[in-house]
This record gives sequence, C-alpha cells and structure tokens, in this order.
Amino acid sequence: MREALWTELLKIRRSRLPWLTTLAFTVVAVVCGLFMFILTDLARARALGLLGDKAQLSGASADWPGYLALLAQAVGVGGLILYGITAIWLFGREFSDRTATDLLALPTSRTAIVAAKFTLAVLWAFLLALWVCVLGLLIGAALRLPGWTVSAGVLGLVRILVTGVLSSLLTTPLALAASLGRGYLPAVGVMFVIVFTAQVIAALGFGAYFPWSVPALYAGLAGPGQDQPGPLGFSLVLATAAAGALATAAWWRRADHTR
Repeated sequence: MREALWTELLKIRRSRLPWLTTLAFTVVAVVCGLFMFILTDLARARALGLLGDKAQLSGASADWPGYLALLAQAVGVGGLILYGITAIWLFGREFSDRTATDLLALPTSRTAIVAAKFTLAVLWAFLLALWVCVLGLLIGAALRLPGWTVSAGVLGLVRILVTGVLSSLLTTPLALAASLGRGYLPAVGVMFVIVFTAQVIAALGFGAYFPWSVPALYAGLAGPGQDQPGPLGFSLVLATAAAGALATAAWWRRADHTR
C-alpha cells in the first residue's frame, strides 16, 4: 500500500490537474464573494454595472451564515463534477496512457493500487473543500460581512467540508466506469448523465432518496428545512460509495488486462 500511495502521489505531483481543480474552486469562492458584495449594497452594485437583481436570485443573505451556505451549495453542485473529473483521471489515465499493464506487472497487489487511488481521491477532495473554507474566511473578512459568531462559523465550515466529502464518495461509480470503459470518455458520459438525473430528481422532490442529490440538499440548496436528506439519504450515499469501490476493486482483480 505504501508503494502504491507513493506512486500515485508522484503522478499527481507531476500533473497539472491539481492546480486546475484548485483554480476552479478559487473561482467558485470568488464568484460567491461577488454575490455577497452585490447583496451588501445593491445601489452601489448597480452603479458599478453589476447585476444586483441576478444576485438576489441566489437566495443568499449578505452575512456570514449566508455566505458559508452559498459556498457549501457551490461545493455540492460543482464538486460532483470536479471530484468526478479527478476520480476519472486517476483511473482512466492508466488506460489512455497505456500504462495499465505495466502498473499491474509491479509486485503490488491490484487491491492496493485501487485503494491507493481512492484514498488520494478522497484526500484530494477534502483538501479542495478545505481550500474553499480558507478562501471563504479571507473573502468574508475582506467584505466585512456581518453576523459572525463562532458557532455559525464552525457550523458553516463543517457543512462545506462534509458536503465535499459526500460528493467525493459518490465518485466511486465513475472510477468503475473509467475502468470498464478503459479510458476517460465513457466515464465522462456517465458523469453527465448522473449530474443531469440528480438535478431532475431533486426538482421533482425525490432528491433525498437519490444519492447524487444528497450533497446539494445537505448543503441547503433546496432552502432551509426543505427536502433535507435524512438517515436513509446518507445511508444511500455510503452504500453507493462502498458498492462502487468494491466493484472497481473486483474488476481490477479479475479483469483480463490485455492493454
């Protein structure tokens, strides 16, 4: 396991994808901060040419709880795509770069290789969510948002981190799709189908029972007290993550890797 983790870390360090995902989440935090800037003074925003009416459509309040909630919602919606891309890259690149057979020829078990990839995928997602928290604190302080309390701040930051972890766990089926499809494109197609389906099911009011809708609902996307996922929703997330991880490990152990 140690050797597998070191190998995957080396691949990540030499890739541009970590920097691209960090940049994407930076843009998310800045855009959410822009919404807060608009909502704090709509007259000033209109004078600067910003669309205050559009910002009001976000439903956020111009204070610390509102800003942290908006960040959590952004992580819940956009995180599924960005975390999905990282999982697809971790597994699909071995086939696109034609290094799968070389990797499996090493004196390291296939289960350890899969476990190392999943471990780093979750850690990667957590660090990105933590980066959003740091940026959120800095931007909120720069905007001098009202309503800061220790309890509200801790609750908001924990919600961002938990939302990120939930979204990351749900990417294990995408890793399976990248493995079965032996590359990026099949898994990307599956990812878009999942994201689209999650939006439709959430709009129909059944999002609490569809695993990929649970992170956004937990983040408060449906509004306070509406369609909040219960124990069943979180159980479905864990079951989906476990099923995807076990199926991926089983495929890597038993598949006939000829290329």
